[in-house]
Amino acid sequence: MPWKETCTMNERKEFIKAWLSQRFSVTELCERFHISRKTGHKWINRFKASGMPGLSNQSRARHSQSHKTEDDVEAKILELKYRYPSWGPVTIRSALYREAPQHDWPASSTIGEVLKRHGLVKTRRPRKKTPPHSQPLAHATQPNEVWSADYKGQVKLGNGQWCYPLTITDNCSRLLIRCKGLAGPHLTPSLKVYEQAFREYGLPKRIRTDNGWPFAMTTLGGLTPLSIWLLKLGIYPERIAPGCPQQNGRHERMHRTLKAATLKPPKGNLSAQQRAFNRFVREYNEERPHQSLGLGQCPVDVHRTSLRPLPTDLPEMVYKDDFEVRKVKCGGYIKLHGQPIYTTRQLVGEYVGLEPLQHDRWQLYFGMLKLGMVDERIGRVIRPT
Repeated sequence: MPWKETCTMNERKEFIKAWLSQRFSVTELCERFHISRKTGHKWINRFKASGMPGLSNQSRARHSQSHKTEDDVEAKILELKYRYPSWGPVTIRSALYREAPQHDWPASSTIGEVLKRHGLVKTRRPRKKTPPHSQPLAHATQPNEVWSADYKGQVKLGNGQWCYPLTITDNCSRLLIRCKGLAGPHLTPSLKVYEQAFREYGLPKRIRTDNGWPFAMTTLGGLTPLSIWLLKLGIYPERIAPGCPQQNGRHERMHRTLKAATLKPPKGNLSAQQRAFNRFVREYNEERPHQSLGLGQCPVDVHRTSLRPLPTDLPEMVYKDDFEVRKVKCGGYIKLHGQPIYTTRQLVGEYVGLEPLQHDRWQLYFGMLKLGMVDERIGRVIRPT
């Protein structure tokens, strides 16, 4: 015989029907239905007041809110919002205070809730962010362990042309390796500046940058053609946390000196500005002592050329023997046990490594850079948070 299906509402109705039959006392009924006498009397009183509909669950919200915003205050908030649609809660509160400073106006957060309740707040689309690094920033104890690179903003020259100085320094010796004025933060000119620096000074172990183009983007691992090229050269592309320029403080401090020496005021054209940059590089490296290097020491006295020269041919990625190696196909996909898994279109034609973890999970690498974790059960790459 199948079990009889029931629910809370049916049990309450059966309880009331049994009570109406007058065959049982309230105590006996409560024992039969496994409820307390207090609960039994509650349902009986609900039935007497509202009938069977009174047995339904009722809202537990308070009947009155002592802290509710007054209607006239709410009306003033809405009036300002309709008059000035671009105003937010902070601006509206400031306008209310300006009108009546003696009034106890609600907080900006409360005004925001009022606007949201009336559908006057637009939900912002989530902004894509560059993926965070999973490794801490390295500390430079020797030349060429960590270089830093950045664009020193943009400056308008005398002829109206914009100049974007791309700078590269060695974090240990403070050597200013490159200061090149470019027309914009474009990929190809940036690659040429990097290549010239590598030919003259060799390859560093790491290069630290911010999260802007062409150093990083919102793709898996923040990969760009520039960072992919660096990884194939065996250079790890470090990125500081967004909004934390102090993590690249030595480079930022150099920028302040560069600005004071060469950009106040800017020169008439790009050629003249580059000549000023070249003079500054020579002075900064060979004539200007740096206190952090020791008494009377200049960057050229401390820096040594890297023992790793720029190779003629770009090497292919090599992974450990226990790694699964896959080539990224058209569209940015790899095949893992017959299942297509999307990585990024930036890696089309490149080889990635999969380190086995546990429970059908793999750590995805491009060179030495961790890109994320591949979960075969859901068929996608989980980015680091």
